[in-house]
Amino acid sequence: MKKFIPIICISIVAPATAKAQDPAKVDPGHYKIILDNSQVRILDIHQKPGDKSPMHSHPNHVVYSLNGETLKFTLPDGRTKIAKIKAGQAIWRNAETHTVENIGKNEAHALDIELKEIVPKAKRSERPPPSN
Repeated sequence: MKKFIPIICISIVAPATAKAQDPAKVDPGHYKIILDNSQVRILDIHQKPGDKSPMHSHPNHVVYSLNGETLKFTLPDGRTKIAKIKAGQAIWRNAETHTVENIGKNEAHALDIELKEIVPKAKRSERPPPSN
């Protein structure tokens, strides 16, 4: 029985890990990193009609549509949502895990601006304020 405990633990943890995948790593054909620094990461996304991305995750992010698109989002629990996004529209999205399928007639092209948690700098109360 003790031999099976590690296998059971791995089978429970593996699906959770699979859900939290980086889109640029699991789907580099659709997601290209164009900026990555300590505060933000910007992904350039291209999906032709019928293309689908595997399950992946984003932190809090803003999506800016360049073409306008109709997308089907599937959540880890199987629920789906359809989004019709206009060209030039920016949408705030909380941290999430999903698959994305382009169900529209034109190529989906968007910028995904992922926000990173910013660690505040140490308090500067030890330093005197600058003199004028």
